[in-house]
Amino acid sequence: MAVGSFSAGLSGLNANATYLSVIGNNLANINTIGYKTSSVSFADLVSQTVGGTSINPMQVGLGVVTGSISPVFSQGAIENTREATNVAIQGSGFFVVRGESGDAYTRAGNFSFNADGELVTSDGWRVQGYTQLDPATGEVVTTGGMSDIVVPPGVLRDPVGTTSVRTNINLDAGANVTGAVNFSTPIKIIDALGESHVITVDFQKTGPGAWTYTATVPQADVNGGTGLFQLSTGTLTFDGTGTLTNPAADVVFTAPAAWANGATGGNITWDITPPPSDKPSITSFSSKSETSLLTQNGSEAGQISNISVDGEGKIIATFGAGQTVAVGQLALANFNNPKGLVKLGANRYGESQAAGIPNVGTAGTGGRGTLIGSAIEQSNVDIATEFTQMILAQRGYQANSRTITVADEVLVETLQLKR
Repeated sequence: MAVGSFSAGLSGLNANATYLSVIGNNLANINTIGYKTSSVSFADLVSQTVGGTSINPMQVGLGVVTGSISPVFSQGAIENTREATNVAIQGSGFFVVRGESGDAYTRAGNFSFNADGELVTSDGWRVQGYTQLDPATGEVVTTGGMSDIVVPPGVLRDPVGTTSVRTNINLDAGANVTGAVNFSTPIKIIDALGESHVITVDFQKTGPGAWTYTATVPQADVNGGTGLFQLSTGTLTFDGTGTLTNPAADVVFTAPAAWANGATGGNITWDITPPPSDKPSITSFSSKSETSLLTQNGSEAGQISNISVDGEGKIIATFGAGQTVAVGQLALANFNNPKGLVKLGANRYGESQAAGIPNVGTAGTGGRGTLIGSAIEQSNVDIATEFTQMILAQRGYQANSRTITVADEVLVETLQLKR
C-alpha cells in the first residue's frame, strides 16, 4: 500500500501544481483588457476495491486529476477611456475579428483605426460588422454578411439626396376659415449634389375637420425664375377625435426633373403614417397649430471629423456642420457554451465543437449584451479570491508532499523488518 500512497501523493502534487499555474496566470493577467479568469476543478481517480466484511463497497482511492480548467465569463469592471474607438461589452457576447487565419472572438474592445481607415485590434486584426446602408432609409443593413469596418477620417463623404421627410404637426381645430393660409411649416431637404432647399407646406382651413395643403419651393431653385414651384397639393380630413382620415397613405412630393444647380431631381415621400404604429403624424386638436418634429434622410457632403459608438454598436460619424449619420454597426457573436471556446492568446478565442456554432448579430438582440462607447472592460480577476485559492493550493501541495514523505518512511520500516 505504500507504493499506492506514492502514486496518490504524486497525483496530488501534479494537480495542485497545475492549480498554482492557473492562479499565477490569472494574477499575471489582472490588468489584461477583457481577460476572463480561469477556475480549476479536481476529479478523483478510479478507486481500488479491497476485501472485507462490510455490506458496502470497500474502496481505496488512487489519487486525483485536474477535472477541468474553465474560463469564468462574469462581467468585468467598465472603465471610461475617452477614446472614441474603444468599446466595452456589458453582458454576454464577443466582438468578431478577422485575420489571415480566419475569424476569432474577443472581449477586448481597445480598437483603433489603421492607416487604411480600418477599425482594428491592438495587434491588427480587423473588426467585423455591417457597413451597407439602405438607400431609402439611410439605416445600416444588418441582415447580410459581415465585412471589415472602414471609416477613413477626413475623407469627403458623398451627399445623400432626401427621399423621405417626416413631420409631427397639429392643426388648430379652432382656427377660423378665412380663405387664407392659416399655418405654414418649412422642411429642409438635400438634393443629389448636397445643396439644401426649403419646402414650404401651407395649410388652409376650409371647414370643420377639413384643410388643404400646398407644398412649394422657390422657382429660383428650379429654373432660376421667380415665384413658387408647386410640388404637391391636396386635402386633409379629420374625424371628430382630431385623427387624420384622409389621405390614408403617405403623400408624394413630385420634385422637378432637375434643380437649377444641375442636381437630378427625385420624388420625396411625406411620411404621414410612420412605422411601426402607422398612426397619422398630423392631428387637428383644439390647440395651437405647431410643428413638433421635422426629420429627413438626406445629408450634405462633408468630411468625417469624429465618430462615436452607441449602445447598439452603431458607429455614428459627425461631419459637416454637426451632422451625424450611422456609417456602420459592430457585430457581436454569442455561443451556447462559451466555456468551450479555445484560447488563442492575444485576448482572442477560437471556435470549437464544444462551444457550438456562433450566433452572430447586433448588440441588444438574441441574448447579446449592449455596448458602451469610449470604454473598455477590465479583467475580472479578483485578487482576494486568487490569493485565497493560492493558499489552498499551496497547502494542498504541502500535504501531498508530506504524504509521499510518510509513505517513504513506512517503506523504510518495512525494509528494515529483515536484518
